[in-house]
Amino acid sequence: MEEDGDNFIVDQPPPPPTEEELDRQDVGKLLYGCDHYRRRCKLRAPCCNEIFTCRHCHNEAKNALTNPKERHELVRHNVKQVVCAVCDTEQQVAEICSECGVKFGEYYCEICRFYDDNRTKGQFHCDDCGICRVGGRENFFHCKKCGSCYSVELRDNHLCVENSMKNHCPICYEFLFDSVKGTTIMKCGHTMHMECHTEMIHQNQYRCPICSKSVLNMSGTWQRLDMEIEATAMPEEYRYEVSILCNDCNSTGKAFFHILGHKCKHCNSYNTRMIGTGEDPQ
Repeated sequence: MEEDGDNFIVDQPPPPPTEEELDRQDVGKLLYGCDHYRRRCKLRAPCCNEIFTCRHCHNEAKNALTNPKERHELVRHNVKQVVCAVCDTEQQVAEICSECGVKFGEYYCEICRFYDDNRTKGQFHCDDCGICRVGGRENFFHCKKCGSCYSVELRDNHLCVENSMKNHCPICYEFLFDSVKGTTIMKCGHTMHMECHTEMIHQNQYRCPICSKSVLNMSGTWQRLDMEIEATAMPEEYRYEVSILCNDCNSTGKAFFHILGHKCKHCNSYNTRMIGTGEDPQ
């Protein structure tokens, strides 16, 4: 509201766009962009003053440089200039081109400087995360302890680990928080990429790479080990006790040495490690 002498003039909202303006805004929709996003603008990277279609294009190019000192990543919130892909006009970050009137993206986030013509992804901005995510706001909730958005299926149904998403994937070492790949939470509360988790299981690795706890229900495997150990007696000289630590319940105890494994007496897990030997007759 503006003051004009003794009178107050109420600011009026801008008039809705005309049909002609709406038609103009749709010019080039889904026809421009890169392998990552369909959009009708490019970004001027303030870090190197070069133009890229998106931050992923920038990061791929700059992280491939032979000189490690020249490698860097684009901070999305720092972008101040965009270039219209339709008329090639450079201008300040905005939703619509100031020159030709096209909309730079059907989805636009002023905070993230993010544009995307493909609205089927269900983009939304999470204020707590501080970035845009995909998948539909109604399908996610923000876990303040873990520090990230998770599927609503995990609400009150996951083990929280402080800022667990603000770490690198323990398999591929990509930073998880703003990764475009899907993530999963393991039983222990640690996170990794879904595809990395799947590959880990295919490689018969059943323990979390961070804390070594079992990530699957291993009860059937433990039962098979029970039967194999019972059917495979150790030679007399190897029949002694060893001290063990259980990776699953963190208990310590003793078990008779066996080449196939050592069973935790507290939780029946074979996900254990030797931490010392007992009285070895040898």
